[in-house]
Amino acid sequence: MTPADAVGRLQFVLAHAWMIRTFLKHADEIQEEPEFLEVPRLLFDTVRAVEGHHQRGEHADYLRRLKGKLPKIRRAAEFFAREYRRVSVHTNFEMAAASLDGVVRAMEEIFASLDAVDGV
Repeated sequence: MTPADAVGRLQFVLAHAWMIRTFLKHADEIQEEPEFLEVPRLLFDTVRAVEGHHQRGEHADYLRRLKGKLPKIRRAAEFFAREYRRVSVHTNFEMAAASLDGVVRAMEEIFASLDAVDGV
């Protein structure tokens, strides 16, 4: 996979992350839960951190920056999957946890399949 292909696929994955972020940002159940509020903030910061690189076609910088964010996203997904039942057992939260896990897995697969790129 070329860096350009990886960025294209990652943009699709980040679109899913953005929708998770939007759901959580507006979920009344987590508004008084600082730990949970960190999840949508992290997703917002992640998407915005690579946005300029995507717009300028800076694939290596985009990939480097996003790969650096992956451990934090993984931890947030693990936290959310483990703890969402504290705030709600509603299917929306269960699906958000599954979707966030899917975002992490997809990102890991894309990074693993990249052609060798210096510094990525």
